[in-house]
Amino acid sequence: MNSMQLMAARIVAPVLSSILLVAGSAAHAAGNVKAGHEKARMCENCHGLDGRSKVPEAPNLAGQIENYIVAQLRAFKAGERKNEQMSVMVQALSPQDIQDLAAYYAAIELTVGKIPGQ
Repeated sequence: MNSMQLMAARIVAPVLSSILLVAGSAAHAAGNVKAGHEKARMCENCHGLDGRSKVPEAPNLAGQIENYIVAQLRAFKAGERKNEQMSVMVQALSPQDIQDLAAYYAAIELTVGKIPGQ
């Protein structure tokens, strides 16, 4: 290995190591779908256990992007997003509960049966 390659390796190795450490931490912090399924029972009356809304005011959560669900639940919990029912419901959720619920609802697979006009 010449001196330029050695110098590049000394620079790249720590950076790559840091990236892998962060990626591993993010993967570890991800939600647990099975745990989310159990926790979703408290969401069932409005959002449905299947993630399909049971009331007009509640959005469908099935197949929604996991990070989006996490962001919205955090916003409700922080008071940045307001809804009387959700503001009460999220107060009992831990950060892991939020991750688990998001993972569960995001994991629900959606299928398109009929597209209007076709």
